[in-house]
Amino acid sequence: MKLLFAPIVLAAALIPPAAAQTAAKPAPAKTPATPANRQDQRQKFVLDVVHSAVSLPQTDPQDRLRVLYAAANVVAPIDNKMAQQLARDGIAIESKLVAEGQTPAVSMLAGGHVDCASAATFVETVPPSAVLDAEQSLLGAIATCPKQVNAAAKRKLEAGLNQGVVAGRPILALMDAEGMHTDWSQAMFARMFSSLPADGATYMQEAPNYAAMFVRAAPEMDKAAVSTAGKSFLLWLAKLPDSPQRQVAVNMTTGTLRETLGDEQYQEVLRSDPMVQQVAASTSPDAVLPPPQEESVSVLRAMDHTGDRTGELQSMPPSLRAREAAASGFASGSSGDRRMADHYFDIAFAAVEQVWSDRAASGTDAPAVVQEVSEAAAQVDPVAALQRSQRLPDPSEEAISMLAVARVVVGQQ
Repeated sequence: MKLLFAPIVLAAALIPPAAAQTAAKPAPAKTPATPANRQDQRQKFVLDVVHSAVSLPQTDPQDRLRVLYAAANVVAPIDNKMAQQLARDGIAIESKLVAEGQTPAVSMLAGGHVDCASAATFVETVPPSAVLDAEQSLLGAIATCPKQVNAAAKRKLEAGLNQGVVAGRPILALMDAEGMHTDWSQAMFARMFSSLPADGATYMQEAPNYAAMFVRAAPEMDKAAVSTAGKSFLLWLAKLPDSPQRQVAVNMTTGTLRETLGDEQYQEVLRSDPMVQQVAASTSPDAVLPPPQEESVSVLRAMDHTGDRTGELQSMPPSLRAREAAASGFASGSSGDRRMADHYFDIAFAAVEQVWSDRAASGTDAPAVVQEVSEAAAQVDPVAALQRSQRLPDPSEEAISMLAVARVVVGQQ
């Protein structure tokens, strides 16, 4: 269902007071729009966009979850009841994805709009083998509904450890909630690092995250628990292939062990196993994690460009072209050159279509590109941006873009 009337409503809402008075001269009896009226019209626009976006069909459950998540966040300041209903629809999809062994692209539970009864049901239905896939969801449930979910979350996470599935972040959250000095937290700390996945190489990227959890909790643990956990973790790290992730994790772990235990007890841990001693000796003070591969886009840089960038943009890969063209469109629109802004947004949205159609092969985070470009266009002209969104060919892409426009309008209230 296309949104045919909302742009007209918003166009009236966005007319500045002076322009509204000029337009009203032929009909002087008409009362000019007040700030309250404009806010009401903006809210109606947002509600219409949300209704239209969620009515579009998404065949991919991950995309449907993205749409419901975005819609709930956008509409929550205006209609909390609607946000909660969208969240209930989303949590059903989230539960199904986890049960099928998939990691949800976003988590309704982390968004904070799910009621505690639904959160408790979700935790109860998570298979222990899927606690790592549900990690973000469990964190959200523990943070928002601790009384209703913590006991069940403990059972699920303990059962996961028994199967070699370590969801470290929710375990650490429960340890914080329970108290680091409790018997349960002390035992879980040691168990967590003795239950790390046997296929360590597959989880190499997680090594620095596990090390960060060790660094966070070790100073509050008994020295016996620290010794046990530290030895287990170093033995696990020893099985990993050499990499920056492994090296950084070794540095973090050995440094925390020495500081927490003291030099004498630290040396005892090293002497307890030749493999532990060997991996500890491989520390490298200069080890750093490689920076994430991200496209660098700057609105300030776009503002510094003079002249038409069309040729330069066309030589870029689609995702970078979309972002750079959107930045130039925002820069041109902000400086008052709407003709040039429209030209750049034409390029940006055409590139967005290509990014979306190629996302399976390229691995690009296409929804993020859609959102970024749509928000940039909405900052210049929400009505024109919405019309561009509605011309996108894929319903999921269209809905994500429409909701990004609505999010900008909500922020302008």
